[in-house]
Amino acid sequence: MAQHPRGSDTRRQYQLVADRIRALIETESREPGSRLPAERDLALQLGVSRPSLREALIALEIDGRVEIRGGSGVYVCAGQDQGDVATSALGDSPGELMQARVVLESAIVTLAAARVTPAGLQRIEEALQAMREDHAVGRKPVEADRRFHLGIAEMCGNAVLVGMVGTLFDGRHSPISSRMSGRFEPTHAWHVALAEHQAILHALEARNPQAAAAAMGSHLLASHGRWIGEPSDPPAGAAVAD
Repeated sequence: MAQHPRGSDTRRQYQLVADRIRALIETESREPGSRLPAERDLALQLGVSRPSLREALIALEIDGRVEIRGGSGVYVCAGQDQGDVATSALGDSPGELMQARVVLESAIVTLAAARVTPAGLQRIEEALQAMREDHAVGRKPVEADRRFHLGIAEMCGNAVLVGMVGTLFDGRHSPISSRMSGRFEPTHAWHVALAEHQAILHALEARNPQAAAAAMGSHLLASHGRWIGEPSDPPAGAAVAD
């Protein structure tokens, strides 16, 4: 049986950072209700990036060790002593998932642009229209979004690539990814994302591999920015969907 390439005992980066925050809380004897340093200061103190810190804080919030109060800060909650307590594995790092998607899907859309078929374009157009309809009635168009990205991979004619795209996309449903999306992703995120998907479709319709790869990379990077609370502007020249 094939083994997961990660290995069964490899701890994720956000777990390691979260454990350091736990240790900080204990060594500084911070009482429940006390406020942790501001995000920028805490990231500098720990020597980590702010996206990595945010993932760690989300993990600690799920574990019940801290409470993140929007616009106020991060506060210590009553919890177990540090001892042997370690942060749970709550899924792959959202940042690593998105980085993998940028690498993989930018290459896939380049190949797809050279293998465009009318039937393939129709499937992608239908998925985008379903996204618009879901958004119009206040639903998150996650399933239609999944069909959009899988439709691009299907045009490559490689079932392995289709499976990889689906697996990475489904990583958004892990506990840490779901919590991060719910906390940081702004309400207008899908409104902007529709324009980014339209830009990808336009590049495919034009059979332009370079433009398709650029549009896909721009979309996924902007999506990650919205995911972690650092939204980006919509792509230049893209009309935001109604």
